[in-house]
Amino acid sequence: MSKHDDDNHANQLNPNNDEYWGSRGEDERPEDWQEQLDD
Repeated sequence: MSKHDDDNHANQLNPNNDEYWGSRGEDERPEDWQEQLDD
């Protein structure tokens, strides 16, 4: 894996990152992202 692939994978696992939400069908991190994680 390249560094870019590693970084992308890490971003998709980080709920504070827009890539996390993008990989889950959102346009960007929602305002209430912390509440959504608690559900």
